[in-house]
Amino acid sequence: MEITNKQIAEYTESFTSEEPEIIKELVMASDEDLEYIDMLSGRQTGMLLKMLVTISGAKRILEVGTFTGYSAIMMAHALPDGGELITCEMNERYRKISEPFFAREPYRTKITQKMGNALEIIPTLEGTFDLIFLDADKVNYPKYYRLAKKKINSGGLIVVDNVLWGGEVLDRKNRKAKAIHQMNEIIRDDDEVEQLMLPLRDGVTIVRVLS
Repeated sequence: MEITNKQIAEYTESFTSEEPEIIKELVMASDEDLEYIDMLSGRQTGMLLKMLVTISGAKRILEVGTFTGYSAIMMAHALPDGGELITCEMNERYRKISEPFFAREPYRTKITQKMGNALEIIPTLEGTFDLIFLDADKVNYPKYYRLAKKKINSGGLIVVDNVLWGGEVLDRKNRKAKAIHQMNEIIRDDDEVEQLMLPLRDGVTIVRVLS
């Protein structure tokens, strides 16, 4: 299912600020090495994340699902000096692409990548976060959200990508769509947060934890 009219999507993207040059290089490197790069966040979601970091004043970020590093770099770009972004990824092939970009200034002092199962990594992380971005395996979305709630600061933001899953959340005929819909229901029924679901690309939900 096409979530947004293609021409409207292209029009709105053309009026969205361009990514930093490092992002353009990362997209090219990803495209050269991988058969599909549709998991990249894209200009609009990337700019949304960058703006949310800036507007919220976030200093400590957790990302669940790195892929090749697009969203991590966009968020880290907005972090102040001394800010920290921890990103979790399981796929070594993706790490080989992201690592050279994360090693550049100023990202090498801001981004820490942890390899392994995020469900096991997150509980071991010390402290809490100002912003958490969820964009990993969809079957575990409900679990990721529950873990994120335990690690987010009061007033912090949890941002979830792919909440519409190509429209498949409407009929829920597969495990991923069912899991995403379950998480959407959990967020909707959570009286400790307020949330906004946007039909941006494949759907983005912004959750603010109430004080």
